[in-house]
Amino acid sequence: MAKIQAIRGMHDILMQDTPSWQYLEESISCILKQYAYQEIRLPIVEKTELYRRSIGDNTDIVSKEMYSFDDRNEKSLTLRPEGTAGCVRAGIEHGLFHNQTQRLWYVGPMFRHERPQKGRQRQFHQIGVEAFGFGGPDIDAEQILMCARIWKELNLNDISLEINSLGTKESRTNYTKILVDYFTSNKDKLDDDDLVRLKKNPLRILDSKNPDIKTLISESPTLDDHLDSDSADHFHAIKEILDSAEIKYKVNPRLVRGLDYYEKTVFEWITTQLGSQGTVCAGGRYDGLVEHHGASTTPAIGFAMGLERLQELIDFSKIPDKQSPHVYLILSGEKATGRGVLLAEQLRDQLSNLRLLTHCGNGSIKSQFKKADKSGAQIALILAEDEMKKDQVSIKFLRSESSQASIKWSDIANFLRTRLTF
Repeated sequence: MAKIQAIRGMHDILMQDTPSWQYLEESISCILKQYAYQEIRLPIVEKTELYRRSIGDNTDIVSKEMYSFDDRNEKSLTLRPEGTAGCVRAGIEHGLFHNQTQRLWYVGPMFRHERPQKGRQRQFHQIGVEAFGFGGPDIDAEQILMCARIWKELNLNDISLEINSLGTKESRTNYTKILVDYFTSNKDKLDDDDLVRLKKNPLRILDSKNPDIKTLISESPTLDDHLDSDSADHFHAIKEILDSAEIKYKVNPRLVRGLDYYEKTVFEWITTQLGSQGTVCAGGRYDGLVEHHGASTTPAIGFAMGLERLQELIDFSKIPDKQSPHVYLILSGEKATGRGVLLAEQLRDQLSNLRLLTHCGNGSIKSQFKKADKSGAQIALILAEDEMKKDQVSIKFLRSESSQASIKWSDIANFLRTRLTF
């Protein structure tokens, strides 16, 4: 019988790892709340057509990477490969964009059928941030500043910012003609995927993962020479705000992102510590996407950050332990077992932040002390029949040389309140 295993590229997050995930998610969500963004929770499965229309048939995500299947009604459904399309769908369906602005965020798993490697899995997790109804450059700059604040909170220093403007649809059309001429004259250097992109969406070649055309891409014409005046002014205003805020950035004229819905502003936060998977956060403006799905024109901008990649960068040894119990309750004797459970409940009522682990099941005092030490608890409370007769418990400090003492039942909560850091 074959050994049962998780699907390749889809990993369990075990108990010893969840504290770091909780810390990361809580740290980021606290900053998002500072900017008055509200959480929205979206389905993991959407209609396949939503992603085809939003992301684009010619992108690698849609053409190669989506997990799509037919349900019992023969409707094509897809595990979400990204969050923006679903957020747009929800906003239109529930009337969130009608004569109002929205600042939204979400967190959860995404799915893409890629070759699993460090920093890139088939089930991966993102926090996504979207703002709807804002057309000016100030919201673009605010989201970039928000990211910078998150990096500061997480104590991440080796992350650099690259920005670009893709202009409007019209300016990209003019630029595309020039790009087609350039790559057509170098067709012999393109692989099969890039030849398809040359016919269907030439800008995608700039996002090609083919290392053999790296030089060809670096020498290609750039969009900034063909940018419309409105997009150029918008981009200039963003740079002015970033300069005033002393945010360092690099203008990368070949930064296009891998999704068709982007226009005007695009940006990526990149690290050198993760090898080829260096992008930890990316996003941009998608002013035409809401209208593309049949609703009124709604300017929008957003970004997403990969939590697996951020996990690789954070030094969790400096993060306070919020998982191990503060107290381990050791019980000796049949009568102590029932009374110990009640004592634990009383302490949880009195100290709402107390993490208390009660020993359940049989075991000698010696074996219970071993488990108490292994749990990481700071203090062991010992309740045996002798203590019960005196309405007391014995206290032993597990992480210091303090001597063992006894204390009245009624004084335990105050004692723990003064000795523990919650």
